[in-house]
Amino acid sequence: MKADIIIQSNAVFTGIKDHPEKLSIAVKDNKIIDVDTHAAVKKYIDEETRIVDAEDKLVMPGFFDSHIHLMMGSLFNHYAVPLSDTVSAEDAAEKVKAYADEHPDAAWIIGSGWDYTAWGDNDFPDRYLLDQYIPDRPVFLIHAEAHYGWVNSKAIEIAGITKDTANPDYGNIYKDENGEPTGILIESAMALVGKYAYDFPAEQKRQMLQLFLDHAASLGVTSVNDLYMSRAHEQLQGYTVFKEFDEKNQLTVRIHLYPPLDGDLEKAAELRKTFNSPNLKMAGLKQFIDGVVTGYTAYMLDPYKDKPETRGEIGFSEEQLQEWVTAADKEGYQIKFHTIGDGAVRLGLDLYEHAQKENGKRDSRHTLEHIEVISPEDIPRFRELGVMPSVQPYHMALMPRESHTERVDEDKFPYLYPNATFFNEGNIMPYSSDYPVIPLNPMLGIYHAVTRKDYTLVDTWNEQEKVTLAQALKAYTYGSAYSVFRENEIGTLEKGKLADIVILDRNLFDIPEKEILDTNVELTIVDGQIVYEKATKTV
Repeated sequence: MKADIIIQSNAVFTGIKDHPEKLSIAVKDNKIIDVDTHAAVKKYIDEETRIVDAEDKLVMPGFFDSHIHLMMGSLFNHYAVPLSDTVSAEDAAEKVKAYADEHPDAAWIIGSGWDYTAWGDNDFPDRYLLDQYIPDRPVFLIHAEAHYGWVNSKAIEIAGITKDTANPDYGNIYKDENGEPTGILIESAMALVGKYAYDFPAEQKRQMLQLFLDHAASLGVTSVNDLYMSRAHEQLQGYTVFKEFDEKNQLTVRIHLYPPLDGDLEKAAELRKTFNSPNLKMAGLKQFIDGVVTGYTAYMLDPYKDKPETRGEIGFSEEQLQEWVTAADKEGYQIKFHTIGDGAVRLGLDLYEHAQKENGKRDSRHTLEHIEVISPEDIPRFRELGVMPSVQPYHMALMPRESHTERVDEDKFPYLYPNATFFNEGNIMPYSSDYPVIPLNPMLGIYHAVTRKDYTLVDTWNEQEKVTLAQALKAYTYGSAYSVFRENEIGTLEKGKLADIVILDRNLFDIPEKEILDTNVELTIVDGQIVYEKATKTV
């Protein structure tokens, strides 16, 4: 057998050991046919074999981002006003106005990334400020965590929201002392506007998917889990377009779908049957238990320190959640829950434990996502129950620490954004970005995982939660593959596995940590095909 491509490097991180080795990788069709010394792999060479000499650059498995929102990411990355760098509500409104002026044909002006706590404000902005800048076109600005939105009066008018509009389940329409909507929509209330703002034609959805695929390839991301984003953003679902691309062999990223856990197992079974190819799979079901700390919707064991009248809330009753979990678990579905507060984490573990008692223990790999606050007594339960903890290492640097430390008691500070704690307990961890909450670039997550630098990039937060570089790379490859039961197909560089391979422009093991942020991808291979190439040496 002769290889189509041979990649040789002095630094191949296979994901099996904790350090890179001097190796060559032979690829034929879509499989790795051998990983061995340069001399041993020469037998696979003929005149048509392409040999890529990566020299001292790091060769590793393709990155697998285990938690993204694909179409929303493409929307925010390519069709929205970026607001993460704004310094005030007025600054945000000015940037929105400038974007609107540059895009006179855009029916809706959509923005993302604003955060009032980063502005130093104690209160949300309102629609009247936006009206001063854009009174005649609808504006929908999604907060950095994507759990609440800021809209102008035109958007409220189109959505038909009035002082008499009741709050939807697990949603809140902020109103002033006169009962008038202020322009802030919390959680599911965003859906009142989203169903109009996100009403994109099929051709734009195709463009959004292609833009994502190109972006992912340039970052070495070869697999993703596309998780249900909530009722507020259901209009953005791209399953039909994904299927169209897959049938035309145009998917250059393996996509694993997680539609909502909502009790409709007949629909889930249909989706599992429809999406079952190597590049497009329905992998499980996802639902929200709580919201976010900054919006006081994360579900806590104790009241919020700065708002003691609440400890957050859950999106559905415990009885409803348990009914869904037990039924889905019985049918063999894997479940992922959004759990940010320590109360939500405990409830998620309780739900899984009860289902396990009802249905019997199996290798379910049920998962809790985010885990920004956790009670120490719940940490060992993950291993005991076989539940996977899933974290996004960059989340701890998304906003100032005060977004959390001012809301929980000091005795909880050591348990904010845990990471190494889960590795130390023996858990297999998948890493992810939560794109577009943060950028898709895996280097950001890797950097913050190994340094624990906060948003200043200077100060270290909960240093005891640092992980090693090898742990971070394995979590972003093998751990995520394990999370979808595909560890025997992808996630490491081994003979017989699918050829998803990345070459970086330097060896991460030989550089100062701060240079991780400057690292780029030179070549990305998915299923044995080169899908991105920057500059490599062919011999």
